[in-house]
Amino acid sequence: MESNRRSWLKQLGLGIAGIGLTQLESVAAPFEKHRILDDSLLNFPVRLNANENPFGPGPKAREALIKNAVVSNRYNLPQAKTLVEKIAEAQSVAAENVLLGAGSTEILDVTGRYAALSKGSLVLGDPTFGFWTETAERLGLKRIKVPLTADKKLDLPAMLKAMTPDTKLVYLCNPNNPTGTLNTRADLEAFITEASKTAMVLIDEAYIEFTNEKSFVGWINSNKNIIVAKTFSKVYGMAGARLGYAIAHKDTIKALSGVQSWPNGNNSIATVAAGLAALTDPTFVKDYVALNEKARTFTYNSLTAIGLKVIPSYTNFLYFSLEGYKKDYYKVLEQNKIMGREIFEQNGKWTRISIGTMAEMEYYVKALG
Repeated sequence: MESNRRSWLKQLGLGIAGIGLTQLESVAAPFEKHRILDDSLLNFPVRLNANENPFGPGPKAREALIKNAVVSNRYNLPQAKTLVEKIAEAQSVAAENVLLGAGSTEILDVTGRYAALSKGSLVLGDPTFGFWTETAERLGLKRIKVPLTADKKLDLPAMLKAMTPDTKLVYLCNPNNPTGTLNTRADLEAFITEASKTAMVLIDEAYIEFTNEKSFVGWINSNKNIIVAKTFSKVYGMAGARLGYAIAHKDTIKALSGVQSWPNGNNSIATVAAGLAALTDPTFVKDYVALNEKARTFTYNSLTAIGLKVIPSYTNFLYFSLEGYKKDYYKVLEQNKIMGREIFEQNGKWTRISIGTMAEMEYYVKALG
């Protein structure tokens, strides 16, 4: 089996740079309101590579995107201020505790850049959502990667032990990407309390809405070293619209703003309007989370049934081992026009698949068999 069909993955699985506008329209979920959250949808290529919400934004957010496209000649300043206030209200913090970003990835990047100003090291799990740390390392932070536990969770004791006197930043993705695992609240609290005594702790909560876990937002006013990153990309279905935000102590937000060229100004007016609308549509989020759980359970059981080792997930993706799979996995994906991901861990040939609609996951499972 060729586990790394790089040319195909680059062309199809890891990006769609070569797909024109007409093709992009053909793979997008339809805009008719009656088709929202239709889990019978099946479009090609089947996009199971980027942990996207397969249903797109909710109806209110879609309407806002369309209506505000015509005023894209205007800057977002008044609307961005309102969005910051609404996010603060929803998270029970003050507006001074919120900083917008073009997706939560910009928040991670800004935090890394700020930490790199004083050089030192950055501690993170491996594998995790760490591509943004490459920039931080180029700017002066040495990356210290700590392998996961045997059950693919962040090894918090080992991460704490890996910290050095010059560690400036610790990154926690919980639930973790690409493994979908969740560390216990008690373990996280103990770790964050200790680690934040000497370093900033960046908590990435991109997938927390798929769980019943409580956010660490409540800790930010009493601890300047805690930064919580959140996003509209996942449960709100706005990955392409690029909207995320940080929540932190007001002094920390001010410091982060100092390395962001235009604080709260990097989002389009249409994106900001969609974010405001999305916050008023909890039913869409609730329905999507339920459909995701249904499709994820089906996929987990199906992969297990064909003899693959699968990690229980608290997200909209699954992490599983290709070790023992008889076919050429990447050839199967290519032949069936399915967009997947690369091998994250060669030992065990661990890869990840995003959870799409039920029709997409049924198609995927049938292709594997």
